[in-house]
Amino acid sequence: MVTIYDGKPGLSRRELLKRGSIGALLVISGSAVINPEQAWGLETSTLKPETMATLIQVARDIYPHDQVPDKYYAIAVKGHDETAAKDPAHKELIEKGIAELDKKAGKGGYRGLGWEEQRVALLTEIEKTPFFQTVRGGLVVSLYNQQEVWPIFGYEGESYSKGGYIARGFSDIEWL
Repeated sequence: MVTIYDGKPGLSRRELLKRGSIGALLVISGSAVINPEQAWGLETSTLKPETMATLIQVARDIYPHDQVPDKYYAIAVKGHDETAAKDPAHKELIEKGIAELDKKAGKGGYRGLGWEEQRVALLTEIEKTPFFQTVRGGLVVSLYNQQEVWPIFGYEGESYSKGGYIARGFSDIEWL
């Protein structure tokens, strides 16, 4: 139970929005995962919204980029919900994998672990499982193929149609 400033139990929508800096808070509402701080939401159709919220955190822990907002991780894992709608085996793999991860994490589940090191240690334990390999493998494409994240990494996209990299800034990398 959360106690808000005036001593009443609960957390109203107004109070949630008023507080402003609430960290990486993901709110589960019906069949959606919502991030009020960054003003985005993700509707689920097959997987539980709690599962999707945990998948977003798992994705961030597998490929951590502080400069990449959570919404791009949400877009990256959305494909698991779509695949689960067509393939019951995939749905079972993801739901069961998240349930086992939450169980290993203990009270509060995976998302309840406060330290990244604790979450990464759990992921290291399961890195050889089909669940982990499916999530990790899917993220390679679904996270890094989003054109919206390319500028964050300094990638300008393919260069062949524009004359190639030699003619277009081959040596102007600033982050090395």
